[in-house]
Amino acid sequence: MLGECGMLERDRRGLRKCSVTLCKEMVVDELFIQSLQTDDILTDSMAESILVEPTSHKRSWRLLSLLPKRGPRAFSSFCSALRDTEQQHLCALLTESPERDGERQMVKLSIFFVIQRYVDSPLPLPFQERMVPAKRARTQESMEMCLDADSPITSSVLPCTPDFYLKHCQQSYSMVSSPRGLALVISNVSFDPCAAPDLDSRKGGEVDEEVLRKVFTELDYIVTVRRDLTAPGMRECIEQFGRRQQHQTVSSCVVCLLSHGVEGAIYGTDGQLLELDWVFEAFDNAHCPLLQNKPKMFFIQACRGEEMDCGVEQSDGPERTQSPGCEQRDAGREGEGDGDTRQMEERDRLRVKLPQRSDMICGFASLKGVSVCTAAMRNTKRGSWFIQEVNSALRFRARDTHLSDILVQVNGRIKDREGYAPGTPHHRCKEMSEFTSSLCKDLYLFPKYHPQY
Repeated sequence: MLGECGMLERDRRGLRKCSVTLCKEMVVDELFIQSLQTDDILTDSMAESILVEPTSHKRSWRLLSLLPKRGPRAFSSFCSALRDTEQQHLCALLTESPERDGERQMVKLSIFFVIQRYVDSPLPLPFQERMVPAKRARTQESMEMCLDADSPITSSVLPCTPDFYLKHCQQSYSMVSSPRGLALVISNVSFDPCAAPDLDSRKGGEVDEEVLRKVFTELDYIVTVRRDLTAPGMRECIEQFGRRQQHQTVSSCVVCLLSHGVEGAIYGTDGQLLELDWVFEAFDNAHCPLLQNKPKMFFIQACRGEEMDCGVEQSDGPERTQSPGCEQRDAGREGEGDGDTRQMEERDRLRVKLPQRSDMICGFASLKGVSVCTAAMRNTKRGSWFIQEVNSALRFRARDTHLSDILVQVNGRIKDREGYAPGTPHHRCKEMSEFTSSLCKDLYLFPKYHPQY
């Protein structure tokens, strides 16, 4: 029987019955919505109305309120989207209901009677040998494995269009080389139990490194991944990477550091610290001249302290504070330096000076607070929150959004996330990412677009 606007009443009841679980566990992100749009289940305005909802629960609820009105194909498309985004346990919840089991049983009985009729007849059964055994019943163990086996988004990076490139290339960094640049990923997962007994294994860290390798490879970077380095080993690896002559012919550079950390430093597997300020210095205009005036991107997945952000309850009408900008400028000194020779003035005009450090942008997984630095959250199966959101944003937004705005969007997604671990200190924990920038132009990656000369 058809329900509202053509959806089967059985499907509507299934959605309604499972709505609480779906709102609690379902991940409704850009990939999920894109799958429904591809099937013409959702319009662009519907997709936007879902994605602008501030929390995962509200996005799920908004989607479930729209689906029953989208025709008889909406349910099957919804189940396909769940499977495509590695949420098979929710698909099974919908499709293995008792009502549907009863319907399947009726079909099996019908088939049995048809087969029995042929068995009782003298005619041969040409297809009997190819009958497929009944599917093994799903066990509680397999369900638990599925629940904890969600994988990161691997949808292809969306390409930049020629029109978008032509409209924005003049005011942005030149990003036309192929490859776009070199990328270094240092991922410390296992730590020396003797030298660093207080540093646990970073389960899920291997997921992050693979996610970054894939997304930056697809963005046309030559990616080098190094695993489990001591502090001196990280220093040597970074120095060698910064000296690579290929930096001269490419447009940019990426450095990703994944480890335990404290404010201003990350740990090597030997329990020793590598100062982040030294890392940035290794790529500044003095120490890495091959990357002068080229954008250098850094992504730091590490704690900046041991304090967990437990969050605060939002109150109505939050106060807004504004601090005036304080920009100091040197006053004009036209009268100074009259004694300098004309030769010195001409020599100064010939060479343009650069600041010691410029054209850098760095995304941090956790926030440096005024009085406390916070921990970064990591899922043992899906990887860290921050790298998950960076990966998703790069895949869906890099085609038409510059990197600063992408990291703003990442901040927004991290702000909305909450830990779900009832009975533990991590339940409803929060995280807040941030970024710093000395970029001097818009940084568009222009994925998969290479201008022809």
